[in-house]
Amino acid sequence: MDINTPEINSFINDYVNDLRGGNASIFIGAGMSRAAGYVDWKGLLADIAESLHLDINKEYDLLSIAQYHVNSNGRARINKKILQEFTEENEETENHRVVARLPFNTIWTTNYDNLIEDTCNKYNKVVDDKYAVKQLFQNKPKADLVLYKMHGDIDFPGDAIITKEDYEGYFHTHEAFIAALSGELISKTFLFLGFSFTDPNIDHVLSRLNFKYKQKDREHYCLLKKYSISDFNGDQAEFEYNFKKQGLFISELRRFGITTILIEEYADITQILKEIEKRYNSHSIFISGSAVEYGDFTPLEAQNFIHLLSKELIKNNFNVVNGFGLGVGSAVINGALDAVYSNPKKFSENQLILKPFPQFPSGGKDLGTLWEEYRQNMISRAGVSIIIFGNKETEDGIVNAGGVKREFEIALQHGLVPLPISHTGFMAKELYEEISKDFAKNNLEEEIFNDLSNLTLDKDDLVKSVNQIVAIIKKIAK
Repeated sequence: MDINTPEINSFINDYVNDLRGGNASIFIGAGMSRAAGYVDWKGLLADIAESLHLDINKEYDLLSIAQYHVNSNGRARINKKILQEFTEENEETENHRVVARLPFNTIWTTNYDNLIEDTCNKYNKVVDDKYAVKQLFQNKPKADLVLYKMHGDIDFPGDAIITKEDYEGYFHTHEAFIAALSGELISKTFLFLGFSFTDPNIDHVLSRLNFKYKQKDREHYCLLKKYSISDFNGDQAEFEYNFKKQGLFISELRRFGITTILIEEYADITQILKEIEKRYNSHSIFISGSAVEYGDFTPLEAQNFIHLLSKELIKNNFNVVNGFGLGVGSAVINGALDAVYSNPKKFSENQLILKPFPQFPSGGKDLGTLWEEYRQNMISRAGVSIIIFGNKETEDGIVNAGGVKREFEIALQHGLVPLPISHTGFMAKELYEEISKDFAKNNLEEEIFNDLSNLTLDKDDLVKSVNQIVAIIKKIAK
């Protein structure tokens, strides 16, 4: 699928801007879990329908199926079914991983499973689970995000929202969830993922939750797979009927303030999410480097250069990511804070993301393992890697820093654009020469590589040199 259409480009840019401002959230439906191997609603209730002598494939009112069973047999079997289907630890999808990496401070879901929180934990994010009303009045200390599980959690199947009666009473039993979601729908831009036309949650959640407001000044988005004839085994009449119905559904979503982005295949969701991540990260610049000596630069000249580079990046509304490398980290911090404190109303300390390397083994891991994890975590947050200097002292004297080269390799793995400033020498020069042999292989477009090749570093006019670097980055982050 071509995601560079005007419609999709406009959506991604709008959503990324809100994400950078902390004004975006995401609402995840059953489709995300189904892709990880869990059952959808039909799969969950198939056996229940069979016990009622009904064919689940002929039924669309799935809430009533669950209610019919409870009316006749009580809730015990449904509770057991939920436990059986969702306690198995399935592997998360790439969609879950991208969502976990993005800087959401709230995520909403109607799913019972633990895929979202487990994936976030892998990225060292503390999740504050909210699956019961009483939890809304308590906050987990130092939480990175709040996960609202509107229909309950796998560990408490008896409280799961699944029957028609549960939905009918939801606006009384879970009024606090409605209030919380209402506030977010007004103040944040939502992306709805994993919802389908046949998902019963659409009618019972989207159409009734706080979309009662007639005046809507905020646009939300929904990714929806466009029906194709293959979805109906080549049955033309069935396809045409459902295609028309889907169009009506899209118009109904528009009434609720939701713009539908149609996709051709479910794999397109991953492509779009990765593009959102890429564009978000493009405004975060990882400065890689270490130095015990500075080659043609005096220590003061080198420190001034690094300070000015970091300062100008902040002033141009980029984030700066750094691991506090020897001989480099202090100047990065000072430059960034210089920009922030010179105009604290415009710039923020949050634009400086500092991840100092651990100095001692911990958690049963040696330093090499810990450093690799730290590098992966740092670099995954950025879209561009500036490489400067890159040397260290050994028993044999000053050598090029292998750690800086490893950061270059990780940057390529994560799709970052590397910008080794060859004029600073050492590993930066070595990596520039490597890139020169095949710039396309190293994530560089020809125009960017030409700009990098023409870059000068005038020690008598560092402002000019830094502005050249910033101009290259602006082209990448456009």
